[in-house]
Amino acid sequence: MNTPTHTATVATIPVWVNDGTSGLGARVLRLLVASDLARAVEPAECEVMVWLSAHDADARASRRESALEGLATALAECPKLTHVVLVSSAMVYGAWANNPVPLTEDEVLRPDVEFAYARQLGAVEQLVDAWRLHRAGRTVTVLRPALAMAADGTSGLASALAAGMGQRMGEDDPPAQFLHLDDLASAVLLAAEQRLDGVFNVAPDGWVAGERVRALAGAVPRLKVPDRINEVVTNLRWRFQRGPIPPGLRSYTRWPWLVANDRLKAHGWRPTVTNEQAYVEGTEAKWWTMVSPKRRQELSLGGLTAGLALLAIVVVRSVVRARARRR
Repeated sequence: MNTPTHTATVATIPVWVNDGTSGLGARVLRLLVASDLARAVEPAECEVMVWLSAHDADARASRRESALEGLATALAECPKLTHVVLVSSAMVYGAWANNPVPLTEDEVLRPDVEFAYARQLGAVEQLVDAWRLHRAGRTVTVLRPALAMAADGTSGLASALAAGMGQRMGEDDPPAQFLHLDDLASAVLLAAEQRLDGVFNVAPDGWVAGERVRALAGAVPRLKVPDRINEVVTNLRWRFQRGPIPPGLRSYTRWPWLVANDRLKAHGWRPTVTNEQAYVEGTEAKWWTMVSPKRRQELSLGGLTAGLALLAIVVVRSVVRARARRR
């Protein structure tokens, strides 16, 4: 007697990914195509929405839009929606000298008051939480990733931050974290498939010491200089090497904002790229890193001496001109 067999069909989760053309969005869509548990659909058919636009600081800045732009409308136009995956940023915690190391998801948000983007991300998180509370059965995943990078997707904001880390003259540099976009995309997919409810940090295991970041960046050996000269040189380097830095952003290169990843790992997520690997891939290699340590020290000391001499000339001329105007 033959026993009939039954094949169980697992229904896939209809997911809409906004901003699918970004470096992160393209990665998430590729993972959805390969997934057995989720599939990409249009907004009107989605039960799960992956909102990536708030994380795309470059696009927002180019259009002079707030990070909140478009989210309320998108939530209203998805009638079947029951779960939202929001990619925010660990920058919402703020960078402060008294930050615990590492920061957990239960910490109070303290972004720099001058850094509008981080404050806007906090408002985005509040908006999706209000949506969740408005009706029973709704859930929200808020992902707060560390600085996310990749060879083909590092944002201008991430590049500016990475360029500013490990560069302080005469002062110790804070440790840092660098997350690969592939690992962030896998966290997004996991959140969509499992419909995780709550806030989750996304970061590799551990972090990179400030001195190691300095070495990876090819920075010159540290030389102690007076605080005033240090401030002037730092301002000049930002202006002429990387352009004007947004107000409030520099604090993220001065103080730690490291996050713990235990909560997300408890749900099965695992980082596959280390902090150092993500940094190296996400930043351009510098000729300086190819020079031998001895020759690098000789060049750096010579260049630093010349730079300080030039700075001294500028300061003396400024003083002479100021005195002449008072006569």
